[in-house]
Amino acid sequence: MKFFWIIPFFLLQGTEAFLMKNAKVKQCLQASPMNGSLQLEDCNPESVFQDWSWQGDSLINHGTQSCLSVVGADRVQMSLCGSMSYMSWDCSNSLLSPLGSSQGYLVANRKGVALNNMKGLKAQWQDVADRSVCEKKAGDAEHDRYFTAALASTHVYDHTAGNMTLALGIDQVELEELLWFFRREDPSTWNYSILALSFVAMILGLFLLSLNIVRNRKRKIHTYREAEQTTQKAELDAKRALMPVQEYSPAELRKQEPVPQAQRSGEVMVQWKDGTVTSLYTERSEDAI
Repeated sequence: MKFFWIIPFFLLQGTEAFLMKNAKVKQCLQASPMNGSLQLEDCNPESVFQDWSWQGDSLINHGTQSCLSVVGADRVQMSLCGSMSYMSWDCSNSLLSPLGSSQGYLVANRKGVALNNMKGLKAQWQDVADRSVCEKKAGDAEHDRYFTAALASTHVYDHTAGNMTLALGIDQVELEELLWFFRREDPSTWNYSILALSFVAMILGLFLLSLNIVRNRKRKIHTYREAEQTTQKAELDAKRALMPVQEYSPAELRKQEPVPQAQRSGEVMVQWKDGTVTSLYTERSEDAI
């Protein structure tokens, strides 16, 4: 639980919000959440759309989470931080101008703000305490320097620990936890180890895949052979069921056939159970009649 504050602290370090009030019109610069346009409204410390902070050379609006940027020759609006728009600003004597450019200064006008070469009060920007916004940039830069030094160092020296702790607003124990959490080490050994483990895992996966393929093939062949044997056995049993109970060879059939005797026309022969063959009607000779 104690590490949950580390991430927001790292993301929001150096983001002390302030209002940007124009020295001439006495109104504050406000960003629109709809289209990224800028207006001058009555100063309201409760409005997040009037809260600004320095991130390096960029001005970020806390309400829209976007950066003050230059679009075209003299147009100023809010854009996503890191986009192609020109969003680095130089601040000197309360005057804001695009860094490394000669387009002019950020000046208040009837529509809001724009770039102009005039250096009067309309081009001067202050906070609600009438201090220059350039002082905010200098203070945030000092804060960033201490924070970067604390995170970049792997050792805490006694003569700097007190200054770092004071600048970061945390105690010594939390500072040591930060140094351990954001420590910098050579990741080569770890990267090579992960690469070797990945290679071993790939080889093991291929081996298990081939083994599974071979076993599945053997199982299918065994199942096919069992089904074939079962089919053949069923066909053989069906053939045996259709065959007669007693079979005779042709020789036996010829033996069982009665031997025909000389028969006369109209004579009826009977074969008895004992195998003898006699005539059904015994004819008498004419002399006996």
